[in-house]
Amino acid sequence: MEGYYVQLFSPHGLIRYNNPEIGRDRDTGGQVKYVLECLEALSAHPAIRKVDLFTRRIADKRVSPGYESETEIVNDKARIVRMTCGGTQYRSKESLWEYLDEFIDNTIRFIEKEDDFPDVVHGHYADGNYLAAQISDVYGIPFLATGHSLGRNKKQLLLQQGISAEKIDEKFNMERRIAVEESTLQKADAFIVSTQHIIDSQYRLYQQFAPEKFHVIPPGVNNELFYPFYRFDMPSFRMSIEQEQTVYRVSTDMDRFLFNPAKPLILSIGRADKRKNFETIIQAFGNDRELQSMANLAIFAGVRKDITQMPEEEQSILTNLLLLMDKYDLYGKMAIPKKNDPSREVPEIYRLAARKMGVFVNATPGENFGLTIVEASACGLPVIASPSGGPKEILAQCENGLLVDVEDPAAIAQALKTIIADQPLWNRYSANGIMGVDQYYSWTAFADKYVQVLQELAGRSIEPGTSFPGKPAYGKKLTRATHFFISDLDGTLVDGRNSPGLDALSNWFAQRSDDMVFGVASGRNRDLTAKAFTEYDLPAPDIMICSAGAEIYYTDKMIPDNGWEKHIDYQWRKAELKTALQKFPGIRLQEDDAQRRFKLSYYVDNGFTDDQLADLYKFLDDERLRVKLLLTENKYLDFLPFRASKGNAVRYLSHKWKMPLENIITAGNSGNDKDMLTGKMKGIVVANYSEELATLKKSRSVYFAEKELAAGVLEGLHHYLAKS
Repeated sequence: MEGYYVQLFSPHGLIRYNNPEIGRDRDTGGQVKYVLECLEALSAHPAIRKVDLFTRRIADKRVSPGYESETEIVNDKARIVRMTCGGTQYRSKESLWEYLDEFIDNTIRFIEKEDDFPDVVHGHYADGNYLAAQISDVYGIPFLATGHSLGRNKKQLLLQQGISAEKIDEKFNMERRIAVEESTLQKADAFIVSTQHIIDSQYRLYQQFAPEKFHVIPPGVNNELFYPFYRFDMPSFRMSIEQEQTVYRVSTDMDRFLFNPAKPLILSIGRADKRKNFETIIQAFGNDRELQSMANLAIFAGVRKDITQMPEEEQSILTNLLLLMDKYDLYGKMAIPKKNDPSREVPEIYRLAARKMGVFVNATPGENFGLTIVEASACGLPVIASPSGGPKEILAQCENGLLVDVEDPAAIAQALKTIIADQPLWNRYSANGIMGVDQYYSWTAFADKYVQVLQELAGRSIEPGTSFPGKPAYGKKLTRATHFFISDLDGTLVDGRNSPGLDALSNWFAQRSDDMVFGVASGRNRDLTAKAFTEYDLPAPDIMICSAGAEIYYTDKMIPDNGWEKHIDYQWRKAELKTALQKFPGIRLQEDDAQRRFKLSYYVDNGFTDDQLADLYKFLDDERLRVKLLLTENKYLDFLPFRASKGNAVRYLSHKWKMPLENIITAGNSGNDKDMLTGKMKGIVVANYSEELATLKKSRSVYFAEKELAAGVLEGLHHYLAKS
């Protein structure tokens, strides 16, 4: 197919295309607006054949039912795709980390069902980049990243506010976020950022920073929504009835707050966030009587209904704004409307302020970009903003306002009076802003530069159709395979140096490498399993189930399946288990290198009896420790999470990769293999089996080979696949 298929990942917040609730809460702010407009802009580019925005599916009475649908069609090339993870209740981004591996598994299943592999993935924010990085590895495709805001910078700001590092981590899951951001810097093939400031002030704080990966591509504005205020007066301009109603509603809603609504309007818009610095704007206005006589003030601080029902931080900010309004007695001079519709009302609010010859104030210190500045400028509103961060870059290009110390109320007030009192200056700033945004901040220009980055990345591939350099791309094979074969290792494929039929088996797999997945399920740990592949010259693995089913890895690069780890971690209390077992006689802890995160290993004393094993089960039951026990050769005792086993691992892989159990062939020789030889899977038992498997002779889905080890495995494969 011609053209790129791009997948965008942005799991948190409330994301919908129709009537997005921008500003509803701190997770539904500028990043949500960015990804929605990015989605639409990329879909309009001729080099993009399809673009999907992956987010979280939410079914919660506290929010609109519009977030429940699994797919929302934006246009013929763009969709919003919603994945379930961590249930369906709305969650803050900090509480989502524990569930993101479920999101990845569901995304893989979605891609398998669609049978259409993406050409590139693009993560947004730390959690979206965590998702995109893993999908990139699974399918061997380029990984683009956009951070929006970074944890190290936020942590520094919070520390400066006097919040302890422990409290920051507890509230924001900050250390995990920063670790993911470091990993993203290492794994991503390119970064898309809005300003050079973001690179210099935030990314350079990280150890893995690599400047050659960065591309400054500022976002644009929707010029169908954000256009000059004077267009209303053009003879050819036609306004829909819906827009007429919006203009009327915005105007009357504003006028009801003000004694003299005809005066110039000072405007600020953002969500209820302390960093938006609305308090300083009110102080600037409230302390300057001359400014109050010249203009009115309007603050749109997100969307609110009942302040007492809002999150504590937003409740505090909004209460403080109202108290400041009362402190300076700004009734009739100041408006704090309760809500605004971002797609319909916000553009009209900007244009209303422009028609009144007002000024827009963005008082956020060190703003990463400043999208509201660009939107206001597109509508013809002069701007006052901070001399650092993204605003400095925007105003340097557009020359449409003044840069002042936004933490100094007197400086803000003086700048406002300078612009409002000088009509020629106001006109120049207004015109410059309109022209500058049209030249530098369009989504069309963004999409053109974005595609150039994709073309540069595509040029690094070895040849068309191959995986991206350094990416394992194991997911494509697992998805396209017709069969999985997963075998026990010791005693089934090999037995010390005794490995009859191993060369023939390896040759057979070499001929079936396109449609047959090869895997092992071993009691060995990861390192010992990898060592066996080298020692016995086994076929290159696609899957490795290690530590008796406690770990799953892909390819010889040992890429862990984090979803499986999350699945078996349920009710696994290793530290408590280890402490409790100190009281149980007849067992002793194995060496440190035998222990794993999801396996606790012991030796048992000579003559360990069935009665002692029964006592152990009762002991664990009395201690309320839910685990799985594996006793091997009456010497080695392993404790695993109760969900972990070779068979459960195979069934998990079947579910994740949409491989029917009937198309999975397993092989084993001992009781530890029993749960992966039973059920709907096709089992092979080699001739050198232990008596524990004799009961399986009654099963129609288990083949007992006449030959031992690898020769018996190959015999079983021929039995099942003779006609394929």
